[in-house]
Amino acid sequence: MSTLSPKDKAKQIKLLALDVDGTLTSGLIYYGPEGKEWRGFHVQDGLGIKLLQRVGIIVAIISAKRSESVLQRLNELKIENYYLGQNDKRIAYDDIKNKFGLKDEHIAYMGDDLPDLPLLRRAGFSITLPDAPTLIKQQADWVSSRQAGMGAVREACEFILTAQNQYDAVMSSYLTL
Repeated sequence: MSTLSPKDKAKQIKLLALDVDGTLTSGLIYYGPEGKEWRGFHVQDGLGIKLLQRVGIIVAIISAKRSESVLQRLNELKIENYYLGQNDKRIAYDDIKNKFGLKDEHIAYMGDDLPDLPLLRRAGFSITLPDAPTLIKQQADWVSSRQAGMGAVREACEFILTAQNQYDAVMSSYLTL
């Protein structure tokens, strides 16, 4: 087990992989006529992802479900590396790790439940949410203070940017407007 602090682990991150339901969304899925699904995405999470992309940190999605609403959001955020319908998320994790030639310590993973556990245990920096089951929180390096689908991903993005001393530089472009 690593003795590095969460901040030291976040300094090494080159890729952030995210679960969707219960991480990027609140975990609630609404069904409409003819079984159409709706999910809510927080705009602050989207901007956090864009901030990471701006400094060259890759963002990927690994989700057990396939959904048109998720695909639409991924396209809006220009997330090109996504794996949907992944019952065993380890396969997608290994693929993305190999695709970019990364080591586990270069990958952050944010997830909220049992299907995420293998990746939370492998990733160099594991992130979860305050409403995650106790077992998941025990395995994570860092727990956001914000809830899933309510800016928790943004908080994680800012934590990584701060650890890498890039937060002020990224924010300065907004302060000079």
